[in-house]
Amino acid sequence: MTDSNKLISTERWHKAVLPIDATLQQAIRNLDETALQIALVTSPDGILVGTLTDGDIRRGLLRGLDMNSAVTSIIKREPLVVPPGISRDMVLQLMQANKIRQVPVLDEARRVLGLHIWDELLSPRERPNLMVIMAGGQGSRLRPHTENCPKPLLPVGGKPMLEHIIERAKGEGFRRFVLAIHYLGHMIEDYFGDGSRWHVQIDYVREKSPLGTGGAISLLNPRPEAPFLVSNGDVLTDIHYGELLDFHSSHGAVATMTVRLHEWQNPFGVVQINGVDIIGFEEKPIARSHVNAGIYVLEPSALDALSPGEFCDMPTLFNRLQERAARVIVYPMHEPWLDVGRIDDLERAQAGRLHRTST
Repeated sequence: MTDSNKLISTERWHKAVLPIDATLQQAIRNLDETALQIALVTSPDGILVGTLTDGDIRRGLLRGLDMNSAVTSIIKREPLVVPPGISRDMVLQLMQANKIRQVPVLDEARRVLGLHIWDELLSPRERPNLMVIMAGGQGSRLRPHTENCPKPLLPVGGKPMLEHIIERAKGEGFRRFVLAIHYLGHMIEDYFGDGSRWHVQIDYVREKSPLGTGGAISLLNPRPEAPFLVSNGDVLTDIHYGELLDFHSSHGAVATMTVRLHEWQNPFGVVQINGVDIIGFEEKPIARSHVNAGIYVLEPSALDALSPGEFCDMPTLFNRLQERAARVIVYPMHEPWLDVGRIDDLERAQAGRLHRTST
């Protein structure tokens, strides 16, 4: 069982388990003690027989049952359940569509693995993991906007791009950030300070010269003790950073790169040839490829492939890890996303138009 879906703690949902021979009195006591508003009635081998709520008990009492009656007479035997690994958004959609606030998680044998609770899905758990944001680029393609303002401080929707990234990550439980700064870095430090204004902790890596993303994270001190996120400071997206982190961990990867499906249509008809012979035609074909989306998750051990203070970009780091037989994977994105690298990208971001493609 992973915690990617915001399952409540094992200890709490275990307390909500009732044996199949329980009475209504035991069920009432269980509901009072757990405050989960649901009881999970199981067989001795952990198979879910049904669920029970306070409303089920009240309806049973109205039918003439007493406190010593068996719960098996009032349980819901075919409740909505989900398998492990289903996304948080899907669970919330199922809950909303079915007007319920609790969903058991079962394996293929219908053994209980956990419990989703509406309120806990909506309130993100704390993430101790570090998030490193690259904020040192000169933004030369965005001049004159970046002549006196670092690119991450350019406003989108009334606040700097970098502030959008930090606030989104904070909304998913992240509280520790490191900003890698170089060009006009003092302006970024002056704006964000130690992060207390946003109730987060912000530290800084100060590059004396551009080092690339890999080179910047080689300067992290102290070294992270858990998987950490790395994001370009000019990437605006609706990605769920917590789900990305959990995806990385569940696959046992050393490094994960977010990718997007990029489509490009050839404006011309393509002639397929073999020597001088025409063997076919394809009218304005569409080429599809996965491109780097600029957000990563790394294990602390990935830093062993870096030399502190030496230039290294992320593709190079991933190649080095592959050469060391480390597992490197991709996280296909479908969420709206925009890399604000050019003036027309900035205008699109300021107009609230992010790219959305399906992977």
